[in-house]
Amino acid sequence: MRVLSLSGICLIVALAACDFDAMASEAEELQSMTEAFLASADKEAAHVSFWAADLIYTSSAGLRFGKVDIMQGFVSEEDESADEPGMTYSGEEFDVRVHGDTAIVAFKLVGTPAESAADQTVLNYFNTGTFLRRGGQWQVIAWQATKIPPGE
Repeated sequence: MRVLSLSGICLIVALAACDFDAMASEAEELQSMTEAFLASADKEAAHVSFWAADLIYTSSAGLRFGKVDIMQGFVSEEDESADEPGMTYSGEEFDVRVHGDTAIVAFKLVGTPAESAADQTVLNYFNTGTFLRRGGQWQVIAWQATKIPPGE
């Protein structure tokens, strides 16, 4: 009986290790996906697959909106002003937690102004995204952004 119990415990430990490896791989995938999105956040195409159609986004200004509102915020290329310097975005301090087909991605968002921008203030936000895997694809269904006060 003791040998059977020990075998059972070994099997449970082995299955848990396999599950941990899968979760670690999914966590890496979600972090990479988020980093790629941030690097191209100024492009409309990046938003099409990243946000789910039923997204709920709560901005750092306390506004709540969805994917349709985000997509309407893009102007056609001929309307864009080439004179306006852009902001680049990156993520730091990622904490990714996978729970089956749902995942939470929390990180520090850093907005760095272009060298030619008049205002050289670096912006920092805490962001938390809830991802849902549908049809094998991860998409964000909820997003919360909180501005980090300067000096924090």
